Amino acid sequence: MDRLRKFAPFLYPYRIAFIWSFLAATIASILDGFSFALLIPFFRVLFGSSPVATEDPTWLETAISKTVGVFVTGADPQAVLVSVVVLIFAATLVKNLFGYLGAWQSARIQEGIARDLRVALFSHVLTMRPRYLEDQKVGQLISRVLADAATAKQFVTQALTSVLRDGVLVLVYLAVLFSLSWRLTLVTLVLAPTLAAVLGPITKRIRANLRRALDDRGELSALTSEVATGARVVKAFGGEEYENKRFRAAAQRFYTGIVKTQGFSIMASPLSETLGAGIIVLLLAAAGWFATMGAPVRPELFMTFLAVTLRLLGPVKSLSQVPVRAESSLGGAERIFEVLEHQSDDLDEPGTDSFAGLTDSIELKTVSFEYRPGEPALENVSIKFPRSTVTGIVGPSGAGKSTLADMLTRFIEPSSGKILVDGKDLSTFSTSTWRKRIGLVSQETIIFNDTVLTNIAYGEEAPDLERAMQAARAANAHRFIEELPGSYDNMLGERGTRLSGGERQRIALARVLYRDPPLLILDEATSSLDTESERLIQEALEGLFEDRTVVVIAHRLSTIVRADRIVVLEKGQVVEQGTHTELVSAGGLYQQLYSTGEDTGVI
Repeated sequence: MDRLRKFAPFLYPYRIAFIWSFLAATIASILDGFSFALLIPFFRVLFGSSPVATEDPTWLETAISKTVGVFVTGADPQAVLVSVVVLIFAATLVKNLFGYLGAWQSARIQEGIARDLRVALFSHVLTMRPRYLEDQKVGQLISRVLADAATAKQFVTQALTSVLRDGVLVLVYLAVLFSLSWRLTLVTLVLAPTLAAVLGPITKRIRANLRRALDDRGELSALTSEVATGARVVKAFGGEEYENKRFRAAAQRFYTGIVKTQGFSIMASPLSETLGAGIIVLLLAAAGWFATMGAPVRPELFMTFLAVTLRLLGPVKSLSQVPVRAESSLGGAERIFEVLEHQSDDLDEPGTDSFAGLTDSIELKTVSFEYRPGEPALENVSIKFPRSTVTGIVGPSGAGKSTLADMLTRFIEPSSGKILVDGKDLSTFSTSTWRKRIGLVSQETIIFNDTVLTNIAYGEEAPDLERAMQAARAANAHRFIEELPGSYDNMLGERGTRLSGGERQRIALARVLYRDPPLLILDEATSSLDTESERLIQEALEGLFEDRTVVVIAHRLSTIVRADRIVVLEKGQVVEQGTHTELVSAGGLYQQLYSTGEDTGVI
């Protein structure tokens, strides 16, 4: 019931479609039962009797006489047989028409739910801070969005739709059976529950095995994604055989889990069929016993009873397998709900103000942050960033520079301390309006598999080409973009691999210029570039720094020597602050870094 409750919001929008599907299934089931009822006059004529019983007729025979009696009565037996066959065909034709309509509605429902699950999962993931996404395996997320949603949608068709369609069919068949022989029907009802009793333990096994198999499938997806992304490292370090072994092991785990799951699922069908055959044998024995006890069943009724009972086994078997199918599909749904139930941590709190712009300064007051308890990445850091100034942040690797950048962009929140913006706590401003005022250029340049124009004007549904060209010129990117096939309409490919590192960085810089933000954060933006690419970026940055509040996380000396102030971090603490000249003269850590990187330009 708890899992059904979680599913309810995704089922509710399709309630009308469910009603139509149910009505179509009901009409189809009634017509199906009616077509079997027509076997009674057929068998009576075949055995040399009148088409309709005149003495002690069942309510079903009475219904046939009142509805289609004009077609199944007459002196010519051959004409009656033809009429019955035509009526059975017509009933079957209309039944299948309504069956098709019901199945079509079912397909719309299940694919709609799969779509809604994927959209909900994707949208929810976007409400998480980058830290959550970085802790997840990309392949596992992809597996949940694609494969698990496809598995979960089967809950609708294999479970709910089956319950509606087969449930109505069973009720119709039971009504027909009771009309033919209430004694034999009671025998059937006593024997039928054995199916559910036998299949019960199998259901539990399927759920446990499938859940493990889905996790293993996610691992396969994760491994594939890792190798595709890190192909150069794999090749350079000769890791092909190592990755092959890892993949083979993961594939074997997935294979073992799926085979176990399929084994139990397949077992359900022959077991239920064997039990069904046993029920028929017992019905034959019961009919013989009733005949010897003075309660015989008329031949045409008994033959129709057997035909309907055989037909009944199908929907009964399907209903008995509903728990099996439901467990299989809900195994995928549980993996989706695991993510959906993870609390969103990147949404604006109610009552937060819109950030209109910086008028005075941004100030960190005794700010600390811990990724793991007892291991501070930043500890009691106090820094002030006055408006329209350039502040450089330098320090050894692991000093907390990127953590500081993530804190300014609100990818993470301080463990203690405050960030003040014009004297107000940053947490009082909405995250979305704060980030709209920030331009971020990081060391890891992200290029999307889209056109140059869309990458520069990222986030806008109707990009302005002229504005994008101006931003590209300012970023020293216009010339090489013009040389690309299709220019600004050129598809850059996944992660922009068709471009050099410097070209990707200049497009990222053009993206910031297109946005024209008053606050700019450069997180080691030139650390991985060659000298020529760095020169082009530096030329673009000179114009970008004007009348902006800029924070530069630097590895290269040329990026921060002209900064208004430089802050030196070490082991998560501020150890020095001042201008380039002041810090070199002080002879502290900055002077050591300057001396070490003087020849290469690297700090």
